[in-house]
Amino acid sequence: MRQCIIRDLGRLGYNEALAVQHEIEAERKLGLGTDHLLFVEHPHVVTIGRNGHEDNVLATAAFLEEHGIELHETDRGGDVTYHGPGQVVGYPIMDLRDWKRDVGAFVRAIEQVVIDTLEGFGITARRIAGLTGVWTGEGDDAAKIAAIGVHLSRWISTHGWALNVATDLSYFGYIVPCGSTRPVTSMERLGVRAGMDEVKSALAGHFTRIFDFEASFVGAGTGELLK
Repeated sequence: MRQCIIRDLGRLGYNEALAVQHEIEAERKLGLGTDHLLFVEHPHVVTIGRNGHEDNVLATAAFLEEHGIELHETDRGGDVTYHGPGQVVGYPIMDLRDWKRDVGAFVRAIEQVVIDTLEGFGITARRIAGLTGVWTGEGDDAAKIAAIGVHLSRWISTHGWALNVATDLSYFGYIVPCGSTRPVTSMERLGVRAGMDEVKSALAGHFTRIFDFEASFVGAGTGELLK
């Protein structure tokens, strides 16, 4: 089986986590190192993807700075999103030449990792045709629980997903999330009070199954991941 290191970075700033991704990405481009899945919990940050529109950031730069919210432009796909405490962010840094050279299949597989994880906590989640991410509810009650945005360079992936576990959803009011006026939700909002390590453990299990990895674990919180 292919090997993957699952590394828990704990709480780490956006730029610092990006630097870790780029270090692993550079090795993988040279055919060195090992595929990774990084878990991280970011302090408050709004990011604008390469397809993003600054108009979807509703708060001024001065307001964001005053409230301790960083603002970063990034090369991931998608529009504007928010990261913050209570959110499990997963960054797969993978050589897709060893899996499938198919960006669409990669994104659908990430969605399935999150969907299967939520099912294990009693939450029914799904895709919505034409919209990237993972959703709960039907019709007017549909709400996004996980955002996904990836970047590929020479078939090496960076960036990934953000799953709202116990996120303060009021911060999404400062943006138009992913350019959509549909609401966002969280596991906590849906009545599931799960620990962050418990959720990461479930995500790690489904990730290794879906991508056919044999994993080793390093970093904070890996005692739960190893169970």
